[in-house]
Amino acid sequence: MDIDLPDVLAEVTAQFQRYEKALVSNDVAVLNELFRNDPRTLRYGIGENLYGYEQIMAFRAARSPVGLMRKTDKTVITTYGRDTAVASTLFYRESTPGRVGRQMQTWVRFPEGWKIVAAHVSVIDEPKGQ
Repeated sequence: MDIDLPDVLAEVTAQFQRYEKALVSNDVAVLNELFRNDPRTLRYGIGENLYGYEQIMAFRAARSPVGLMRKTDKTVITTYGRDTAVASTLFYRESTPGRVGRQMQTWVRFPEGWKIVAAHVSVIDEPKGQ
């Protein structure tokens, strides 16, 4: 299996950056577009477990657009072959000093493009010395 083919890595990185821009600007249409429209798509959030595209869309529609700005760090995107990737990043918000967010996404290439099929977001106290 080919890992991190440069062209595939560039494609997924562009989609990840598009997701990040949509997230902090609360562009719900783009966020919805980037998740796979499928009942098996899931997103485990900080305070919610969302099963299926419909629940993810409903969450996005109801989420407050306030306080979404964040800084990412240590982003790692790894591609496996031409059609699968995992994106992981840490994130920090000024509103939660001493805390670090962790985000992981599984991306799959479908005929309609790259889509997130699984995501996990959590926040912990920032580990000492990291």
